[in-house]
Amino acid sequence: MSNSPHQPQTDNRLFPLIVGAIGVVYGDIGTSPLYAFKESFLGAKFAADTDHIFRVLSLIFWSVMITVTFKYVILMMRADNKGEGGSLSLYALASRFSHNTKFLAALVPVLGIFAAALFYGDSMITPAISVMSAVEGLQVAAPSLSHYILPITIVILAALFSVQKIGTGAVGNFFGPIMCLWFMVLAGMGIYHIIDYPYVLKAINPYYAYSFFVEDKLYAFLTMGSVVLAMTGAEALYADMGHFGKGPIRIAWVSLVFPALMINYFGQGAFVISNPEGLENPFFLMAPDWMNWPLVILATCATIIASQAVISGAFSVTRQAIRLGYLPRMSIIHTSDDQIGQIYIPFINWMLMFFVFLLVLTFQTSSNLAHAYGVAVTGTMLIDSLLLGVVMFKMWQWKKWVAVTTLTVLVAVDASFFLATSTKIMHGGWFPLLLGLIIFILLMTWKRGRQLVLQQMRRNSMPVDVFFRDYCDNFPRVAGTAIYMYNLAEGIPSSLLQNLKHNRVLHETNYFLQVVIDEKAYVQEKDRLQIMNLGQDFHRVTIRYGFMDKIDVPKDLANEKGHGLDLELDDVSYIVGRETIIPTTYPGMALWREYIFSWMSRNSSSAADYYNLPSEHVLEIGSRIDI
Repeated sequence: MSNSPHQPQTDNRLFPLIVGAIGVVYGDIGTSPLYAFKESFLGAKFAADTDHIFRVLSLIFWSVMITVTFKYVILMMRADNKGEGGSLSLYALASRFSHNTKFLAALVPVLGIFAAALFYGDSMITPAISVMSAVEGLQVAAPSLSHYILPITIVILAALFSVQKIGTGAVGNFFGPIMCLWFMVLAGMGIYHIIDYPYVLKAINPYYAYSFFVEDKLYAFLTMGSVVLAMTGAEALYADMGHFGKGPIRIAWVSLVFPALMINYFGQGAFVISNPEGLENPFFLMAPDWMNWPLVILATCATIIASQAVISGAFSVTRQAIRLGYLPRMSIIHTSDDQIGQIYIPFINWMLMFFVFLLVLTFQTSSNLAHAYGVAVTGTMLIDSLLLGVVMFKMWQWKKWVAVTTLTVLVAVDASFFLATSTKIMHGGWFPLLLGLIIFILLMTWKRGRQLVLQQMRRNSMPVDVFFRDYCDNFPRVAGTAIYMYNLAEGIPSSLLQNLKHNRVLHETNYFLQVVIDEKAYVQEKDRLQIMNLGQDFHRVTIRYGFMDKIDVPKDLANEKGHGLDLELDDVSYIVGRETIIPTTYPGMALWREYIFSWMSRNSSSAADYYNLPSEHVLEIGSRIDI
């Protein structure tokens, strides 16, 4: 394990970490009772009688048990990348152990990046369906206000996205206690109705789920597309592992979250058995009248917290994608001095808000949104299982029969849910799939485009020995140090040659600085910097970061004394190349993808901001690159 300060597993404050995990990690899955149970019956071709309520509850219980408890809480959290989780971390981990297998080396990046692309679809639908389902409680608490549901939802979401730039640190302190109260209320509501009809607990018997498929067949299969709503947010268990650690997340799930969720689902079942008319909105109708308004307010707070977790997750995934070379540089604002995970990315924030508004105004109700929900989630879950299979075989080196059996069960379950939710594609499920496909194309186009740019730079690069032999002594030296930001580990930076062409001077000391992002979460300080003396006061420097490390080039240069690097940063000029990409018909990418890459390149943020360089010491030199 890394000794990064961001690994909270070593923290002795276990209870605060458990409360924090309840607040951040479980917001999405914790608000699923608002809509998951009722959506399993609304529009179904079978009656909401006692037998079918037992069967649906059994299916919910065992689906959550297998997918969330067994797969994510027990297995997936073992596959940590230096303490970090999430689809991109799992991809980086699987990729590291699949380089020797040609098929896996080609397949793993495609799977990992497509899972990340699908996550953006989920991060748009979650705020829309969660907040809207909570506000729809007004239909029970104050039916006369029902026509205000849509505008109230828009106002709440607008406020949520507007405060992102402030940072979630201060607000986050309240998330845990509020969600703890939420889960206790869920359990209390459920217990109240289970006492009235305790026989509902018989649904824990897996026979009821089995008999569902034996007797109802197709309808049981289609119901899986709604049951999956009870598992949305499961990926957050794994994605937020680096913030809270395995222990607190697992303890929170076993001790409070899982029992509270199941008690509430079974309570909803008991309520509908006794009050069939309550199926329209069992969550709010099962509460006593005096509790209607407090429950609407608490549910709205819980859904805002759930939405916040997904939005923060989108920021985190974006940063990882940038570091791994799948997205151009973007403006990333750190909203906390000591918590690396608290970041704000303006472009992603406003893009998410636009699409969330579009979803709310298009689908109008949470039930309509439920038709679009689930496809992206189940797609991500299926990909996670496939990547986990690579880890089982290559990294953990499990016995073949154990790995094959485990993987078969997981893939069969996830594939069943994905196929069931695929029936929603014509009813709105196309949205997250289309969006995921577009984002996937953008991610892969940027990665391939940067490879082509580096190939062209490598072809045009002047060898160091040629430069020293024919050019170096022909130019006068001026006092000071020049650091050329350079993406290659060999040759002379084109920005240096351009500088010589126009200014016709060399600095007294010159460094060619390459920043490398490794496919792991953190790089230890002792491995951060490497320096090579090329002679004639020229040096090649490599700074390595993990995809979760904070990039600060001047700080790391100033802190590094062990390699003989002793810079006066006030006397340093950072010279950065700015490439203008010109699409051509050369072999490489389809022309339309080259135009997309050129557009992305033009709109990327400056290298100075990305590397945290002081603007008053930066000189940008442009160059044209044909691809």
